[in-house]
Amino acid sequence: MMHYRAETAVESLAFPEGPRWHAGRFWFTDQHERAICSIDHTDQLEVITGTDDLPGGLGWLPDGRLLVVYMTQRRIMSWADGVLELYADLSKQAAFHCNDMVVDGRGRIYVGNFGYDLHGGAARQATRVWLVDVDRRIEPFANDLIFPNGGVITPDEASLLLAETFAHRISEFQLDDNGRMQSRRTWALLGDATPDGICLDRQGALWVASPGTQELFRVQPGGKILARCATRGTPYACMLGGPDRRTLFVCTAETDDPEQARQLASGRIERVEVKVPGAGLP
Repeated sequence: MMHYRAETAVESLAFPEGPRWHAGRFWFTDQHERAICSIDHTDQLEVITGTDDLPGGLGWLPDGRLLVVYMTQRRIMSWADGVLELYADLSKQAAFHCNDMVVDGRGRIYVGNFGYDLHGGAARQATRVWLVDVDRRIEPFANDLIFPNGGVITPDEASLLLAETFAHRISEFQLDDNGRMQSRRTWALLGDATPDGICLDRQGALWVASPGTQELFRVQPGGKILARCATRGTPYACMLGGPDRRTLFVCTAETDDPEQARQLASGRIERVEVKVPGAGLP
């Protein structure tokens, strides 16, 4: 088994989440500071824009517009020319806060939600992932999911892999040509791990951030662990990027509590060079 150790690239953040690699830059949301950020190859931090709600997942439409989840408002906003505006309103569909999302090459959006008041102590409930189609129509994509979280779409756009955090598993959804679910199976059971953010490499393995067990690992279909990576902070999400897609960026923090996160400013972007590059285009 391979073992890696990440080093700090950017620090003094509140709570980094939603990492993406796009157009030669690493993007993320500093959730409890309500900001969308990016860094370049010199680790120069740029705040792209502030937000009026907790920002969750990020994605891009084919026309280049940036999308961001507004978590508590349960909306997807688009950003272009310095303006954030409503793209899709899921407040009548999502059972509780929206969270991460993934956008395919045609602009179809798959967005999850908590399903229940996690921080308020509510009983755990299954929920749905919703599909926002290219014409902005909203429809159910899949039911009976336990805290759907980070997701990736395979480069051939034939499958969606989705972390179900409190079901301790990765689920796979086979997609038809219209982006609808054809079938569903368990891609990997992960024991006690709580998969949050995930990213796919070119060998078909996933890097998985598990904050509940404070670990970051690479896993193949079926659940065999292939590599582990030590981080300074608790890992919440990860993304492969860099010029050759071999840089594993990790969003870490000491706490996900909103007030403590802002006060401590212990959030970091950590990174390490790994052997297998990320899937998809540079």
